[in-house]
Amino acid sequence: MGRLSTNFADTQWQTEELEDTDVVVAKQHHLVVWNDDVNTFDWVIESLVEVCEHDAVQAEQCALIIHFNGKCSVKKGEYEALKPKAEALLDRGISATIDM
Repeated sequence: MGRLSTNFADTQWQTEELEDTDVVVAKQHHLVVWNDDVNTFDWVIESLVEVCEHDAVQAEQCALIIHFNGKCSVKKGEYEALKPKAEALLDRGISATIDM
């Protein structure tokens, strides 16, 4: 078998300077659903499926977290995208806020 030889003196390295660019990063907000003594598990699960586009398993897990921890971040995104979802949950009688 031949021997592989590397001569680093013969290797040409190229460097590239990157320009400073401004990157706009949208701030992520959280749609938080709060526990209450009024809404049933089934209603919260159904609402999370319909409003937040969760699948049934995800919605059930969120409902359990809400029940045991008092709240759950059910959706993350830009404020403008979360606002109509928060309003839809509030219209259903579910306590929801948008937090940073």
